[in-house]
Amino acid sequence: MNSEEKINVWGARVHNLKNIDVEIPRDSLTVITGLSGSGKSSLAFDTIFAEGQRRYIETFSAYARNFLGNMERPDVDKITGLSPVISIEQKTTNKNPRSTVGTTTEIYDYLRLLYARAGTAYSYQSGEEMMKYTEEQVIDMILSDYKGKAIFLLAPLVRQRKGHYRELFESMRRKGYLYVRLDGNILEIVPNMKTDRYKNHNIEAVVDKLVVKEEDEERIRKSVATAMKQGDGMVMVLEKGAKEAKTYSKRLMDPVTGIAYQDPAPNMFSFNSPEGACPHCKGLGKVNQIDIKKVIPDDKLSIHEGGIAPLGKYKNQMIFWQIDSILHNHDCTLKTPIEEIPEEAMNEILYGTVGNVKVDKELTHTTNDWFAPFDGVVKYIKNVIDNDDSADARKWSEQFLAECTCPECGGKRLNREALSYRIWDKNISELADMDISELRLSLIHISEPTRP
Repeated sequence: MNSEEKINVWGARVHNLKNIDVEIPRDSLTVITGLSGSGKSSLAFDTIFAEGQRRYIETFSAYARNFLGNMERPDVDKITGLSPVISIEQKTTNKNPRSTVGTTTEIYDYLRLLYARAGTAYSYQSGEEMMKYTEEQVIDMILSDYKGKAIFLLAPLVRQRKGHYRELFESMRRKGYLYVRLDGNILEIVPNMKTDRYKNHNIEAVVDKLVVKEEDEERIRKSVATAMKQGDGMVMVLEKGAKEAKTYSKRLMDPVTGIAYQDPAPNMFSFNSPEGACPHCKGLGKVNQIDIKKVIPDDKLSIHEGGIAPLGKYKNQMIFWQIDSILHNHDCTLKTPIEEIPEEAMNEILYGTVGNVKVDKELTHTTNDWFAPFDGVVKYIKNVIDNDDSADARKWSEQFLAECTCPECGGKRLNREALSYRIWDKNISELADMDISELRLSLIHISEPTRP
């Protein structure tokens, strides 16, 4: 091995080192071992690393070195074969359910930036690629696609939401708008106008109605700007006599369903951020759900004997009276083994009934029979979890829970918008789940030019 293939250290005397001479091969992994206090770190960091760093900084200009400060030469006679060096800190990480290899090494930060800048958005409803337009593009398309046609320019205000919207109609009337398109029908805005509050509605304000001509370009320009201002960056064009309107948006928009996304940003792809986390599991990928096997650990027991664990053995209480009434409708009693109770009856006991449950007046000691809805045992446990923060209640409820994959995101930890962005036909979660060697091969294959 010649001198260029090795690092030679002569006379190292840093800390515990006593005039040590060392020869280390280059381009190989070398491990320094020894007892505590024998000088391992003194040789690796305080001698070899310190000298390599000092020599590298000396190559900088005098101006640059003023900002870095002077570095002392380690106590050593001579070192040869050194290159600019780096030192990787050894650190321990705390156990955190939100941490992954990608987030801890910060590689995932680069993936988030990549998807925010280069990802292609697709609709989570229709699967179509999302589109967005500038005002100029919208005006040009209206002039070319609707030339000579009578159209309505609409500003979308409400999309598939319930409510009576009396205040909205009154607000639009005060702004000078005369007509709205309500659920596909163009209507005049009248005082005290409202909709059925229990149904979903689509409401658009009629900003302008005209026959498209080239000489009306300035009018169209002003109307489109007004519609986009009222419609939060969206404008709809409805041809007279047509049932469906075409939607244009400054933001990413599904041309089929009309849903829109915010412009992508790195935080949108982070499961540690409210902007990107799945709303159901809060970015953990796992949720605690009530495990029926823990609620009913032994179906050979009857409900009277304590077959439903959260309720325990029979007590003279309303919940048992209601369950008894449900069982009576299915020709069973509280003393019937759970395994013999019909599935329909058990579903009502666990998840609640559609109508009211009758409780006999003799049980309630009243003059009339008592009727009330029954929400079910599962809802009863959930209410304790949601409403009682005491340690005893938490300990009681946890014995009936089981951890499972989040049904909303499938364990991917991100919301559906973040998972709708794709690069190379993969979303960020699929890319992050790939083995590093598989990912490297995919990147090489994609980046290589196609050869004839």
